[in-house]
Amino acid sequence: MVSFLICLALLIGGYFVYGKVVENTFGPDDRETPAVKINDGVDYVVLPQWKLFMIQLLNIAGLGPIFGAMQGALWGPIVFLWITFGTIFAGAVHDYFSGMMSERNNGASISEISGIYLGGFMKNVMRVFSVVLLIMVGTVFAVGPAGLIVTLFKNGGSTGIVTTTLFWLIIVLVYYFIATFISIDKIIGKIYPIFGICLIVMAVGVAVGIFVKPEYTIPEIWDHFGSMHPKGTPVWSFMFITVACGAISGFHSTQSPLMARCMKSEKQGRFVFYGAMVSEGVIALVWAAAGCALYEVTGGLNTGLAEILANGQSAAIYDVCVKTMGKVGVALAMLGVIACPITSGDTAFRSARLVLSDWFKIDQKKWKNRLLLCVPVLGVGAVLGVGNALGFIDYTVIWRYFSWTNQTLAMIVLWAASMYLYYEKKNYWITAVPATFMSAVSATYFLLGNECLGQFINHKTAEGVTVYNTALAYPIGIAVAVLFLGIFLYTIKKRHTQPHYETLGK
Repeated sequence: MVSFLICLALLIGGYFVYGKVVENTFGPDDRETPAVKINDGVDYVVLPQWKLFMIQLLNIAGLGPIFGAMQGALWGPIVFLWITFGTIFAGAVHDYFSGMMSERNNGASISEISGIYLGGFMKNVMRVFSVVLLIMVGTVFAVGPAGLIVTLFKNGGSTGIVTTTLFWLIIVLVYYFIATFISIDKIIGKIYPIFGICLIVMAVGVAVGIFVKPEYTIPEIWDHFGSMHPKGTPVWSFMFITVACGAISGFHSTQSPLMARCMKSEKQGRFVFYGAMVSEGVIALVWAAAGCALYEVTGGLNTGLAEILANGQSAAIYDVCVKTMGKVGVALAMLGVIACPITSGDTAFRSARLVLSDWFKIDQKKWKNRLLLCVPVLGVGAVLGVGNALGFIDYTVIWRYFSWTNQTLAMIVLWAASMYLYYEKKNYWITAVPATFMSAVSATYFLLGNECLGQFINHKTAEGVTVYNTALAYPIGIAVAVLFLGIFLYTIKKRHTQPHYETLGK
């Protein structure tokens, strides 16, 4: 278990060392924050730092660091490397700058921020991109918890309506509507800290359960430095897309403005944004370790993990909780796993409302204006969610589209942060390097993913096994990343003016 402990230590150390480098690069000061300056009692509300952290953690820690990390464990312990270094150098950097750039621009949504630093065309692209992503996230985080609750009731011997996904899905969506509509401190500010504690205790319980039971051993990276995926799915770039929120997530950039509107001081940013992402990385590391340690390996492949995941994500999480903590700890563990996605789903829909309000300049202080946006946003989410519950829409397809869209959004935000740092005459390489890396990841997956162009360039064997056309996709993916970096460097050499702030009335 040495690999796991080293990666855990690196994650924690990364917050104190590289997190400080990132903070010093940005340069927080004592200027008046949007929460103090605007304070509308709905979205702009001053909250204490510990609440900011707990809310941000629950906002971002949805299904990604749990389901994504377990699915990432199919490739074996090499997933630890992506979770660790991806979190420190990409994910936490992305979250910090998305939050702090919003804070510097009156708490604007990430689509508006992208427009300021990347231009009007990208602003419109990001507006559409953000709303679509947020509704998909809200849908995924409604269907997932509903399935988990059904699993609990079925395993408890219950029958009837409480064992139907549609029943719990409707309840979750009703809650989402209420949480999206009312002020942020009424529900989110009160119950999130409690759920946050449950989430942390759950992760600790799973980790301790692995360590104290001799039948479970976390494999070492150096003994399995290669893919253990039973289907032979390539590490690049599928693993980087699958882990999603456990290492870097564009979804987080849609959530960070929520807390940017509630900060009393800019100096809270490192703890709230960088710290929450590192905490999520730790959670992902624990669940990836569980995926690697608890299940049978056949012929060097994670066949046991693939088998349990084939039973559904809800069943897989329940199985991990039972194996590591027994029946006594499973209630708390499942509460954390259910609360985790629910508390990302409600803020996903809330963020969609705010993106639309910034887009169409609709003041959100009046309840009628909030209702005007809540109804269509939740309506689309309900159609997708109910469609899945009734078997018309495949949940896994929604997740795959979410994963690619998610990482592509992260790429765009990192390029926007690089342009911001250029304008501020600061070291833009701390964001440009991960932006280039994520450009390669997104472009390669877009070519190889069967829900994208992979259906045209890949082929299947007689046994139905997909053969990925990596010979074509890898060079193109790298070329796209180099091209994007070249465009960025060319742009900053040609651009001598300051960014345009007309979208925010500056």
